[in-house]
Amino acid sequence: MDELQSEILIIGAGISGIATAWSLAREQGVTDVILVDTRAPLSFTSAHSGENYRNWWPHPAMVAFTERSTEIMEQVARDHDNVLHMTRNGYALATRSRDIEALQAQLQAGYESKPADYIRLHDAPHSPAYQRHPNGDWRTAPDGVDILQNDDLIRAAFPSFSDEVKTVIHLRRCGDISSQQLGQHMLSEFRELGGNRLQGHVRAIDPVGNFRTDVQTAEGKLTIVSPVIVNAAGPFAPHIAGLAGESLPIRNVLQQKIAFEDVRAAIPRSMPFAIDLDAQVLDWNDDERAALGESEEFRWLTEEMAGGIHCRPDGGPHGTWIRLGWAFNRQTTEPAWEPELDDQFPEIVLRAAARLNPSLKAYYGQLPRAMTHYGGYYSMTEENWPLVGPTTIPGLFVVGAMSGFGTMAACAAGELCAKWIIGAELPSYAHALSLDRYGDSSLMQSLKDADRGIL
Repeated sequence: MDELQSEILIIGAGISGIATAWSLAREQGVTDVILVDTRAPLSFTSAHSGENYRNWWPHPAMVAFTERSTEIMEQVARDHDNVLHMTRNGYALATRSRDIEALQAQLQAGYESKPADYIRLHDAPHSPAYQRHPNGDWRTAPDGVDILQNDDLIRAAFPSFSDEVKTVIHLRRCGDISSQQLGQHMLSEFRELGGNRLQGHVRAIDPVGNFRTDVQTAEGKLTIVSPVIVNAAGPFAPHIAGLAGESLPIRNVLQQKIAFEDVRAAIPRSMPFAIDLDAQVLDWNDDERAALGESEEFRWLTEEMAGGIHCRPDGGPHGTWIRLGWAFNRQTTEPAWEPELDDQFPEIVLRAAARLNPSLKAYYGQLPRAMTHYGGYYSMTEENWPLVGPTTIPGLFVVGAMSGFGTMAACAAGELCAKWIIGAELPSYAHALSLDRYGDSSLMQSLKDADRGIL
C-alpha cells in the first residue's frame, strides 16, 4: 500500500474544508496540507447552499463570528474584482404583528455591542432616514437594522408583500454571494500556495501516534500519515469522528428548496431575501382542505406549521429566477449521497410563500417545467451552533455543524480552525463555538432558552 506524509489532512472538500485549507495556507503559511474528499470539491452539501449571508443572530458570539466571516468575504471581493458576486440588499423579516417585543429583545441582545442608533424604528408614512438601497452594492449599502411599522411605508418599500404584514425588520449587513465562486477561488489559491487535493474515500483512521488514514482512490489504496486531522466532512462528520474513536453531538436534518424562472414577474428583482416569520397554515381551497383532512397521511398539511419561509430573487437585478425554501423539517436522518426528496415539497413551499407574496399564487398547480427541486443536509448541534476546534483526541480537530449557515460562516470557521491548530491567539468567540461550551452551564442554558436562529 502506498504511503503519503502530510502535516495536516483535511477530510471534506466542501466550503468549510476548503476555507480551512485556504486559511492555513494563506494566513498561517502552512502548505503541507492534503484536502481529501470522496467527490469533487463543493459538489455535495455546498452545492445546495442558499448563497446568502447575514450578520444577524440572537447572541453576540454568533454575531461576531458571522461578521468576521463577512469581513473576510468583503476582502476577497475587494481584492479580486468581486469574484464571489457579493451583493447587499439585506434580509427582510416580515410578520403580521406590531407587537415585536420578543424580536426586539433578540435584536438588542445580539447587537449589544453596537451603537445606540444601530436599530432604527420607522413608524411614519415617509421616513427620510430609511434607505431602501435597491442597487445591491455591498460597498455603499447601509449597516444596522431598520424596523418598519407603518402600512404605507411597508407597501412602498415592499410592494409584493401581503397587506396583512404590519412589521418588517430590514437587516442591512446581509445579502447574496456565489458559494461556488467563493469556494473555487479559495481552492485555487490553496493549490497555488502548494496545497494538495486528493479524491478518495476515507476507509479507516488509526489514531495511535501519528494518524494513519486509509484512503481508497481510483488508482488503489493509500495511507496518509499526519499528526493532525481536520474533520470537515459535513453530514458525514459523525462517521469520520467515529473512525477515529470520537463522538460528536451532531445530527443531520434534510431540508429542501426549489428554484424556477419567474416568468410571471411575481417577485420584484429588488426585493431582499425575505422571510415570513409567522406560523403557517397552507393556502388550500375548501375542497383541497377537505380532501387532505380526510387522509391520515396528508392531514398534517392542513394543520398549523412553523414559520420561516424563504423567498428571494436569484441572479441579481437582471436575473429571472427565484428561490423558495422552508426549513420546517425537524426529523433526524442518516445522510445519503442521493437524498430522497419529497415530491410534494414544491407545491407546499409555493403555497406557504404565497402568503407573504400573494402574486406567487399565479403558479399554483403550474410551476414552470424547468423548476429545480433540490435538497441538502443541515448538519447541526441541538442548539444550532457550529463546532470548530479541538476534539478530545489530541491532533483531531473539527469544523462542522454548520447547519443552514455554512457558506456565510465558512471563512470565519476556517480561520478559527486554523488558529486552533497552530496555537495562534483566538478570537473572543472561539471557546463558545468549540466543544468547550458544553462545560459552560450558563451559556448552554442561555442557548436552550433562546431562538435557535434558523432564519
